[in-house]
Amino acid sequence: MNRSSIAALALCFVSSAALAQSVGEKTGVNSMLGIAPTTADFVKEAAISDMTEIAAATIALEKGNSDEKKFADQMVTDHTKTSSELEALVSSGDVKAEIPSVLDNSSQNKIDKLKGSKPEDFASEYDPMQVSAHKDAVSLFERYAKGGDNPTLKEWAGKTLPHLQHHLEMAQALDKYRK
Repeated sequence: MNRSSIAALALCFVSSAALAQSVGEKTGVNSMLGIAPTTADFVKEAAISDMTEIAAATIALEKGNSDEKKFADQMVTDHTKTSSELEALVSSGDVKAEIPSVLDNSSQNKIDKLKGSKPEDFASEYDPMQVSAHKDAVSLFERYAKGGDNPTLKEWAGKTLPHLQHHLEMAQALDKYRK
């Protein structure tokens, strides 16, 4: 393959990914390299993260133990708040991006797995899922707060980050307690 063929192929990947989500963000490469997501990727990932957290917490309020229910109640409150704030930023016109209205396949599969779990198996599904989800969210918000291209969204990401770091600590304690 010559240089122009490679460039054309790369352009196809980039342009098709721009319609959905950049390949680097979707595959986790950006996270591993510490690269800030685009505004569109950040908004999409933050919104899906919030929707997933709220859906998972709703299940935990039904199936979880008392510690999980307390954690889940906090997740519903906090992630509903961040969802509203993100929606306000986008609807104000300060942030040019679309907020997805449904979960992506990966997140929906996680929710379906939680829904199908037996009460005695719920903690072994939910607790590590919360650790992983909050590690991802902290990475996303850290990277955008440091290198995002929209100043308003960048500031919001920086203000939201300490709450997500606290959620991660809470999730790690929940998962440690389970073991």
